[in-house]
Amino acid sequence: MLAILRKVADGLIGLSAMVGTLALIAVVGVILVDVVGRYFGSPLWGAQDYSQMGMVIIVFGGMALCDKVGGHVAVDVFERAYPAFLNRAIDIVAAALGAVVFTIIAWAVYDSSKISQLLNLSTNIVNLPKAWFQWAVCVLSLITALGMGLRAVELTLRRGEAAHHAEAAL
Repeated sequence: MLAILRKVADGLIGLSAMVGTLALIAVVGVILVDVVGRYFGSPLWGAQDYSQMGMVIIVFGGMALCDKVGGHVAVDVFERAYPAFLNRAIDIVAAALGAVVFTIIAWAVYDSSKISQLLNLSTNIVNLPKAWFQWAVCVLSLITALGMGLRAVELTLRRGEAAHHAEAAL
């Protein structure tokens, strides 16, 4: 069961990273067109809106993959001084706490999206509906929470110090 859940989570993490990658390509294209357009006296209309909303997708799209590969900042000053069981417990708590934090982010942004819909909020220049991007943040945050929660479970079920080193190698 856990293997199936891991496969589904990995697929969602890959999809999330792909969405973030496509947003990055789009933002680079927007900036390129805007800069070239400014040189010729005709900047891209709405470039700021496209860039801002694209950055939201880039950041949250890559977050799950960043966690999966161990790319988050980790302060390991005392790691060698702690016993293996404490390092393992810290890794488990950190993953579980991350899952809780990203679930809270998803919930708060979803709650905010209801207000955006109610007030018909949109970006300043091209009037992109803000709720669409808030929903994307919700989904991408939940994918990150799933990955972190699953990592916490996997670390809990592993035995000994190998769990800590295997987690660091991901």
